[in-house]
This record gives sequence, C-alpha cells and structure tokens, in this order.
Amino acid sequence: MGLVVQKYGGSSVADAEGIKRVAKRVVDAKKNGNQVVVVVSAMGDTTDELIDLAEQVSPIPAGREFDMLLTAGERISMALLAMAIKNLGHEAQSFTGSQAGVITDSVHNKARIIDVTPGRIRTALDEGNIAIVAGFQGVSQDKKDITTLGRGGSDTTAVALAAALDAEVCEIYTDVDGVFTADPRVVKKARKIDWISSEDMLELAASGSKVLLHRCVEYARRYNIPIHVRSSFSGLRGTWVSNEPQGDQQVEHAIISGVAHDISEAKVTVVGVPDKPGEAAAIFRTIANAEVNIDMVVQNVSAASTGLTDISFTLPKSEGRKAIDALERQKGAIGFDSLRYDDQIAKISLVGAGMKTNPGVTAGFFEALSDAGVNIELISTSEIRISVVTRADDVIEAVRAVHTAFGLDSDSDEAVVYGGTGR
Repeated sequence: MGLVVQKYGGSSVADAEGIKRVAKRVVDAKKNGNQVVVVVSAMGDTTDELIDLAEQVSPIPAGREFDMLLTAGERISMALLAMAIKNLGHEAQSFTGSQAGVITDSVHNKARIIDVTPGRIRTALDEGNIAIVAGFQGVSQDKKDITTLGRGGSDTTAVALAAALDAEVCEIYTDVDGVFTADPRVVKKARKIDWISSEDMLELAASGSKVLLHRCVEYARRYNIPIHVRSSFSGLRGTWVSNEPQGDQQVEHAIISGVAHDISEAKVTVVGVPDKPGEAAAIFRTIANAEVNIDMVVQNVSAASTGLTDISFTLPKSEGRKAIDALERQKGAIGFDSLRYDDQIAKISLVGAGMKTNPGVTAGFFEALSDAGVNIELISTSEIRISVVTRADDVIEAVRAVHTAFGLDSDSDEAVVYGGTGR
C-alpha cells in the first residue's frame, strides 16, 4: 500500500458538482490500495471575494484577523469534500492546517513553513480514513496564531505534507493537463511536457509560470518528492516534475523547456545614486528591512561628469508602495536624487538546462524579440534562464514569437484549459 498526497485547486472544487467529481477521484485512489491525503484550496473565487469584503470593511486589515478570515475558504472546501466522500461509502476526516501540524513562522499573509508534525493525519490514515487538509494555512510556532502562506500556498502545503509523511508522490490537480511549454491561455499551440526536471520547473515557476508555486517546487526538490501535475477534469497522464525521471520514463533532455511570462511585477529606478562603495548595499538593506522581495537588478555605468549612477530593480506590484515609502524615508541617508516607479512592465523568460551547452540560444531569443518589434528594458541571466523586461502591452506577442522561434509549437490540437483560472 502506497501513500499519495493529492492537491485540488479552486477551479477543481468550484461548485458542488466539482466537489463530487473530486470525491470520486479520491475514492478511486483509495480503492486502488493507497492511503490518501487530500489538500484543498478554497472554492473558485472565494479567496478573492473574502479579500474584497475585508477591504470594504477596512482599507488596511490587520494581518492576524485577515488570516483568520482568509482561512475560512479552505475550511469550507475540506468539510464539503469530507461529506461528499462519506456519501460514497468511505470514511474521511477533515483537518485545518494547524490540526494537521503545519507549523509556520509569524509573518501574516505570507508565512513560511518551519515544520510539519502530522501526528493526527497519521492516526486518521492508520484508522482507514481519508485525511483532508485545508491548504494555504498553518499555525505560528511562537504565538499559536493562524497564518496563511500567500497565494498558491496550498501547493506548498501538499508538498510539505508529502515530505513529512514520506509519500510516494504528490499529485497537483489543476484545470490544465500538465505543465506546458508556455501558458496555454496565451499560446494555444503550447505543448504538454511529459517530464521536466525540478531545476527547470523551479526557474519556470520563479519566472511567472502559474501552474506550480515556486516555493512548492523548491520544497519538493529539497526533499526529493516527485510531483505529478494533472487535470482534475480529465483522466490523462500529466507532467512529472522530479530530480530524475520516474520509473520507465524515457526522456530526451530538450534544449529549451519552456517560455514563461509575468505581468505581476513593477520596476523601481533609483536615480542619481553616488557611485561609491556601500550605496547599493544601503538601498537593498532598506528594501530588505521593509520585507520586500526583489527580482532583477541592473546598475547603469556611472556618468564620468557627475559620478552618479542609476539602479533599477523589479519587485511585485503589491509591494511597490512599501518599497517606495521605505526608500523615501532613507533618501537623505543614501543620497540619491529621485525615484521612478513603473508598473506597466512584463517579464519574459526562456528556460532550459540545454542552453548551457548550446551556443546561439541567447542570439535566437533576442532575434525573435527584435523580429516581433519588442523593445528590451532589462536583461538577467542564469545558467538555464534568460529573462528580459518589456512593455506589458508587448508580452503576448513576445511570448508567442519566442515560443515559435524555438520550435516549441505543438503539431497536435490546441491545449485545453478546463476551468479558466489556472490553479
């Protein structure tokens, strides 16, 4: 008997019919001789609706109470799914994140998992039950407050439980048939990938691919947990994400794994920074102290006549105001002239381990963008990724152009998006 962790996103449990369809799939896994742990997200757009409701009551809701509110969505899903499973003649028990032993730090709205102590889950499984866990949430180690893991945190909950329970696989069910070479909502001829390395998937997730959360892939790679990304709307084989190919998988390593894009970032430019040691450190220490994550960083060559330079970086739009306010407070100490903020940008990334040993990939990437008439504002590279920042209006044309230029278009039917949300 194996142990399987399954995670179902909001589009999979969006309504009563969806919940009953998921219940049947869970019961089928149980009938196949597996112990089954299920992690669920909130139904459909429930989380967005709760956020809207909170903002109507308070423009800046307190973090602790905001987390208490948002976790209600997953509790609804887990209870309804347990009911549906019992109607099919199988025993199920539902657990909140804290009851499941998901221990986090104390940062509300974007907590990180510190430990998982799944004693109650083990007991439920040993008694023959299907265990259902509310994703996206945990309990802080010090104050015992309810915390949330940030958007998409149910993926991380599922992988963390899989690692703690030594599961054979973590199945992530969504509204597409697996991981594609590009977002199938943007590139209709995107091709489904049968297997992708954790390293490549990590870069795609960090670059904007929405099918898996970056932290989820990072956790899975660290604990060597294979992930199977599949659709809850079909019975098709999905995409395996792992450190090595699984079982009888025969995989030819592609030069390029895929193209990802991200329109959730903004660009901040610190203008007129004195070009001397310590200035960049002061800027990024200020950003770090404000608990803002940054992505790409570019510093211009300083002007000989003034000895000043400009430093640009990208960050989530949701944290733009926080970063600007923090830098403005330190303007005198740092000594820069002004700040520029631009939230009409997009990031496009080309990912593939094969590019390390294949010359011409970088040239082909830039030629594809040039042929599409897309201007590049920032460039960032790693061994297996090239990322550029462009205008947000150009992103769809740019992604399609790059996807076609590297021969990633599928010759078969268009990719199917069943639910429409991608999670």
